Amino acid sequence: MMYGAAAQTPAGAASAGAATAGAAPAGVGDARRAWQNWTMNCQGCHRVDGTGSAGTAPSLAGTVAKFVRVPGGREYLGRVPGVATSPLSNADLAEVVNWMLWRFDQQHLPSTFQPFTAAEIGQLRAQPLRLEASRMRNDLLRKADESGPP
Repeated sequence: MMYGAAAQTPAGAASAGAATAGAAPAGVGDARRAWQNWTMNCQGCHRVDGTGSAGTAPSLAGTVAKFVRVPGGREYLGRVPGVATSPLSNADLAEVVNWMLWRFDQQHLPSTFQPFTAAEIGQLRAQPLRLEASRMRNDLLRKADESGPP
């Protein structure tokens, strides 16, 4: 795992598995920009590898794409506090969310996945989750696990 300056360099991006070369994932116009926005706005709590920080930021690694497979999960991703209160524009935030789904949980991303759009993120983040976010997360992940593989 990398921290500090090594995680913030283009070489750090490549070794961290960021989409900096080749085809960008769906909904990501500029993978380098998405990675930079992730680094500056999300990585501090969710860590460079998406494993999160106990008690403050949940893990995204191996779980985040499960949300788009269950009713209410897509909405949840656009309303969680870190997304809803992000200083990023709706367009940049949609790109980061799409990148994050690809980067941290490709194995659960359904083949029918439709990328988040700026308009959708704008609507969702206008209704931020607060204290109910943790309970909602647990309920949605339970439903996703019960539904089986994508």
